[in-house]
Amino acid sequence: MEIIANYGAILVVIAAVVGFVMAWGIGANDVANAMGTSVGSKAITIKQAIIIAMVFEFAGAYLAGGAVTNTIRKGIIDADAFTAQPELMVFGMIAALLAAGTWLIIASYNGWPVSTTHSIIGAIIGFAYIGVGSDAVEWSKVGGIVGSWIVTPAISGVIAYLIFMSAQKLIFDDENPIQAAKRYVPLYMFGAGFMMSLVTIKKGLKHVGLDIGEAEGYLLAIAVGIVVAIVGKYVISKLKIDPKADRHMHYTNVEKVFAVLMVITACCMAFAHGSNDVANAIGPLAAVVSIVKNDGEILAKAQLAWWILPLGGLGIVTGLALFGHRVMATIGTGITHLTPSRGFAAELAAAATVVIASGTGLPISTTQTLVGAVLGVGMARGIAALNLGVVRKIVTSWVITLPAGAGLAIVFFELLLLVFN
Repeated sequence: MEIIANYGAILVVIAAVVGFVMAWGIGANDVANAMGTSVGSKAITIKQAIIIAMVFEFAGAYLAGGAVTNTIRKGIIDADAFTAQPELMVFGMIAALLAAGTWLIIASYNGWPVSTTHSIIGAIIGFAYIGVGSDAVEWSKVGGIVGSWIVTPAISGVIAYLIFMSAQKLIFDDENPIQAAKRYVPLYMFGAGFMMSLVTIKKGLKHVGLDIGEAEGYLLAIAVGIVVAIVGKYVISKLKIDPKADRHMHYTNVEKVFAVLMVITACCMAFAHGSNDVANAIGPLAAVVSIVKNDGEILAKAQLAWWILPLGGLGIVTGLALFGHRVMATIGTGITHLTPSRGFAAELAAAATVVIASGTGLPISTTQTLVGAVLGVGMARGIAALNLGVVRKIVTSWVITLPAGAGLAIVFFELLLLVFN
């Protein structure tokens, strides 16, 4: 308690700096995941992806990041264990932010798409274990995370496979792909509008304080899906092509339609991601500010200071701009060759998996969801279409993430104890 009274302001400044580092890592890694399929399929350029993500990620983080945040992410540790020594929670959260941010920067530099959520959870487990003991860790939650390494990519992979194969059968294998596209693409547009609306409602707008019920949310999503389908049908009906043109020209024009769809889905995913995953950076930071402000009292939820959300949003877009291209390359071109239709199938499958996870309480990583979806699209063309060396590196980085975050957090936690004690 004495440490908080004497060094409270310094600890808040340190927490703000390492919170920015963590947000920087989120931008470099997770945001790049969200835009990678769009870039890899050449629907948009890297520069355009960075601009789109900057706008929508920052908007999601700042406008829908929430006025109140859980101070301990995912209930992974028992806060009551720190009541007697709240300074340990402060040191631990700072160590966790620095550890997770450091690991994300290392992973992003190497082009590894890892989970930012699992990075911060691993770090929190590390400091709790060394600071208080194993009883402070909710180990059952850890088991759920490990299980998600298999379940999440499997679900999104199967959905992506089915979406892509349906497009292949209904449109690309047809004698007249353009006519088939005019018939069936509005259905995919409805699916995109419906799923993206649900993702935005469940992962984005819930933080604004808009109390949209389950039934109302689905009805709103259906309405948006219908509007998108009608607009899409009108636009596609205007698509003219020389009847004598070869099938390649037909394919090129169909892919252009899917490219437009991809940009829309990427914007929605970026907004939902910014609103949701910014909490990985600002949650621990809010915990430090709250504990210092309340003279050592540990609250379950913390009111955010005015400067925390902009700091998180700025960190995300800075990380994306400086390092994001490395992970984008892995997702977009490293796993398998993507076209706009394949990339669209992957993004729509990832959105569907996010919605399923929200409804069932399944622990989920947006990174693993998207990687699984890209793998599913690749599998639709056969195992030879996948770069198994890249896949192996990605899976290894997932397994390493929890222990890497925990190990780094232990080192930083011990250093902070040495410095302040």
